[in-house]
Amino acid sequence: MALIDVVDWQNKEGEILYRFPEGDVVMGAQLIVREHQIAFFMKEGKLADALGPGRHTLESKNIPILEKLVNLPFGGKSPFPAEIFFLNNTIIPDLKWGTPQPIQIMDPEFNLAIPVRAFGSYSIKLKDPKEFLLMAIGSWQAKTTEDIAKTLRDQIIMTRLQDLISEFMIKQNVSALKLVAYLDEIGEAGKNKIQDEFHDFQLELVKFNVQSINIPEEDETVKRLKKILTDKAEMKIMGSDYDKRRTFDTMEKAAGNEGMAGGMMGAGMGFSMGNQMGAMMGNVMNPGMQQPGAQAAAPANDPMAKLQKLKQMLDGGLISQQEYDTKKNEILASM
Repeated sequence: MALIDVVDWQNKEGEILYRFPEGDVVMGAQLIVREHQIAFFMKEGKLADALGPGRHTLESKNIPILEKLVNLPFGGKSPFPAEIFFLNNTIIPDLKWGTPQPIQIMDPEFNLAIPVRAFGSYSIKLKDPKEFLLMAIGSWQAKTTEDIAKTLRDQIIMTRLQDLISEFMIKQNVSALKLVAYLDEIGEAGKNKIQDEFHDFQLELVKFNVQSINIPEEDETVKRLKKILTDKAEMKIMGSDYDKRRTFDTMEKAAGNEGMAGGMMGAGMGFSMGNQMGAMMGNVMNPGMQQPGAQAAAPANDPMAKLQKLKQMLDGGLISQQEYDTKKNEILASM
């Protein structure tokens, strides 16, 4: 085991805890504690008082607690074994959290359980370094920053995340599909909800951010829900033309039925559908020719009305892309 005459920690940003490698520290060695750090000795489970920033000579006359801790004769120069811990006493930024598996959230708008993934970060600062260290190396058995971050993530954040998102959705009446627009608000609500539990761990929760919320596209419930929303959007855009589209869909299915009865019905419906499509195309190119009893939706020579109608027919599957492009160019050329 090596003899140690200089003890220090050149920590990187984001590191919280460091245990100096075990070895025999020589009485009279130099302990260097940087401005943002705090150091502790531990011997046989007993934690010494904190040593703040500066250069400390490890002598019992300068650090009286060492005399009891090490139990060496006054002025002795013998090496002694001890555990030395450093803590970062500044804000620890950008610790990560995330859902390893999607969590099921009940959507208040659709009354469906929807899988949600969420990811973010948080920043902390020590409240009571000594009490925190005792908890970290005792209850948590933590030896590294990663051990501490995992404990905080698993024991606080992930256990509260499902309730946090569910409560926000219910209070704001927001669907899971729209949560991405509320990341800042969810982050603020999350900080308010879990900061007391961080206090119990002798930590101040400085920031809590939700950086992304997403829904697995491959989930069958999500696929069905998005289909419903797509149909709803089409109904809103197309207005009364949505009924026409549904009529044409029904006609096409009937026309494709097998068998004599289906073939006869298909022929009749196909003929009727052809007449209706022809009439609708005629209305697009000649809006002045209205059906009996119909009211003009726009002036006869309004090219914007023609283009809008033409686009609705394309979206409704009533004309092909080639037909759409041809008619659109004719309308634009006439302007």
